[in-house]
Amino acid sequence: MSVSLKYLGRQIVRFVSTNRTSQLKLVMVLFICFSNTNVNAERIKDITSIQGVRENQLIGYGLVVGLDGTGEKTKYTEQTFRTMLGRFGINVPAGGQLKLKNTAAVAIHANLPVFAKKGQLIDVTVSSLGEAKSLRGGTLLMTPLKAVNGEVFAIAQGNLVVGGFGAQGGDGSSITVNVPTVGRIPNGASVEQTVTSSFMSDEHIVFNLNQPDFTTAVRLAKQINLLLGSKAAQPIDATSIQVSAPRDGAQRINYLSVLENIEVQPAEGGAKIVVNSRTGTIIIGKNIHLKEAAIAHGNLIIKIKENQQASQPGALAQGETVITQDTQIDIEQENDRMFHFQPGATLQQLVEAVNAVGAAPGDVMAILEALKIAGAISGELVVI
Repeated sequence: MSVSLKYLGRQIVRFVSTNRTSQLKLVMVLFICFSNTNVNAERIKDITSIQGVRENQLIGYGLVVGLDGTGEKTKYTEQTFRTMLGRFGINVPAGGQLKLKNTAAVAIHANLPVFAKKGQLIDVTVSSLGEAKSLRGGTLLMTPLKAVNGEVFAIAQGNLVVGGFGAQGGDGSSITVNVPTVGRIPNGASVEQTVTSSFMSDEHIVFNLNQPDFTTAVRLAKQINLLLGSKAAQPIDATSIQVSAPRDGAQRINYLSVLENIEVQPAEGGAKIVVNSRTGTIIIGKNIHLKEAAIAHGNLIIKIKENQQASQPGALAQGETVITQDTQIDIEQENDRMFHFQPGATLQQLVEAVNAVGAAPGDVMAILEALKIAGAISGELVVI
């Protein structure tokens, strides 16, 4: 199989250099049909991103109108409303009172897809900035969406789709389902400017691994070189692999469609134990091993009882009956249980021992941290 791959690689290079696009496509079909597959391998497109090919974030500030009395009246909302009316030639007196219960100031954000062209539509998310109770039924007025450089790349406008709702009774009781102060507008923004990219003009294509790893980078470059030749791909570091590419735009796209479907066997990650102290979640990696160690675990059981007692004054005494609290606190400690691990103990043995102790997540975290401090874990303990 390696001989056929090298042959196909030489054919691709030759066809690219002679600009024979139709024959290049034929080689691509042959490559896809005859490439070696591995059930544990992953495509390059699934484990990497291409340098210079990414989304861009857009943000804007605007007004949502048409609310059913769930809007707000704040200084910046009123200022924005006056500015909008001024653009239409309507001047509101400085001392004039504005009733803005049906209006809300909002922030709009969206992701501009890579290679998005002028006139294409993208989704936007609209979020309340002030005291508006709900955006349900509202309409976003025309709002420019800007990138980090301050340039306008899209214009947003449309009716909001809000998933949550709220209701309030006359006695002040209320209920809220989901979040009614955030909504979306499907296809709510029109792209007005295309983002320039160096992807088509660069001499090389650079693949960036989603999970940096030296071994995976070397394997990826090797798989590409099996197809294109020994010097076509070179790993730059643990993240980036540089691949030579044709200059012609159409050929570069076809060329990339072949490369991203090559399958690579990713390297196994480092041995790690990840502990989330806030949620009590513990993830133990595959390659965790224990060195010789002994673990003792004792549970403290604290019982608190509250008993109410009535203090009754005497028959002739001038007093009142008083309710008192009688608090009893009992602390018990179960017998310690000790487990001894021989060198090279596996993950399964560790889990079975911890479960046998009946430890809660907090106790398990303490055990793992103590083992790491003692140098008895052959891996990294990460607390998030």
